[in-house]
Amino acid sequence: MFLGAHIGIADGWPEAVAQAREIGCDAMQVFSKSPRSWKGPAIPPETAEAFRQAVARQGLRRVLVHHGYLANLAHPRPDALRQSRAALEDELARAELLGADGLVLHPGAHLGSGPEAGISTVVASLNAAFERVPGKVPVLLENAAGQGTTLGRSFDELARMLRGVRESRRIGICIDTCHLFASGLDFRSPETYAERIDEIAGSIGLGSVRAFHLNDARAPLGSHLDRHANIGSGEIGVDGFAGWLCDPRWAETPGVLETPLDDRGYALYAEDLARLRSLLPGPTPAARPSRRGSSSSNKRSRSERD
Repeated sequence: MFLGAHIGIADGWPEAVAQAREIGCDAMQVFSKSPRSWKGPAIPPETAEAFRQAVARQGLRRVLVHHGYLANLAHPRPDALRQSRAALEDELARAELLGADGLVLHPGAHLGSGPEAGISTVVASLNAAFERVPGKVPVLLENAAGQGTTLGRSFDELARMLRGVRESRRIGICIDTCHLFASGLDFRSPETYAERIDEIAGSIGLGSVRAFHLNDARAPLGSHLDRHANIGSGEIGVDGFAGWLCDPRWAETPGVLETPLDDRGYALYAEDLARLRSLLPGPTPAARPSRRGSSSSNKRSRSERD
């Protein structure tokens, strides 16, 4: 797996790539704008080109863009749905400009209209966006922890969304380990991991899984609480990630951290990456130490990420 982390862009786009590589990332995830705004300032073409060149120069293998928090592609109210769809189109265009390998998206919540109506609205939203924004960056639907009326809490719900999208090449899944655990699906033993793989193969399909968010969970199995923890400090534990990390089927799939940060900044990411890499067979590559543990962009709270 190409391991990495969510990196802030406050210090600049090429600088974000350098920060990722300093802590040993082979992949990275970014927001292309503030996650709490509907539309961000335009990314100048020369800035996007500098970012793409930095990615190539630094040897990053995968880049993900995470969609902002405000959009709800299942919203039952027409005006709110139009605003959410416009946000998706904007985010898709920005991800294309950045040369991203995927745009990670929370499908949304049905807010009382029911799962069937909500899933239908998500599918219609995705089809409309793909028609209006041509390109090749896939939208990667992220599984939900199961709070409230959120959609994507089961592989079945995600599979129904996948089946409804006409451009199959532009849709996939991002599995968040904390969300999966919180939704009630265990994977910490070889037996339970094998059960999850069978479920994935029989629903969304193994080929649809194009990214992972590797997060430990502060809340117990089946809690439906989206509470990320650092690797090894939560209910999943370091060894609970072995199935995903050691499965050769995910050897070229990005797996990025969205774990909490403190005053140590990205040095804490480096520790989490080292714990994950300790599970891999053979020599463990040493992460490069971070020299930016005190910068403002390195102190982003979990709420500013995902």
